[in-house]
Amino acid sequence: MILSEDRQTHLAHVIVDGIWKDDIVEYTNEDEVIREAKRVLVEYVKHETDVDETVRNRILSQKKGVLEGSREFDILYKKYYEEEQSKRKR
Repeated sequence: MILSEDRQTHLAHVIVDGIWKDDIVEYTNEDEVIREAKRVLVEYVKHETDVDETVRNRILSQKKGVLEGSREFDILYKKYYEEEQSKRKR
């Protein structure tokens, strides 16, 4: 998934506003906090996209031809997704 610059900015503002209103953190430079929130969002989306691609390729490369959308695909996806997340320690 790719987040547009506008979407990144919007989500970063939602997160930063939320942590400010909930008194989770205090900060003095909102622009810096917004930039960091955007950086973390992009990193998270990239990680999730990489894991998803790895899992799908693993399933689709099997000899028995598991069809996407099938119950078997969903079960394997969940299993392999958890394994891949454990490998990457996220």
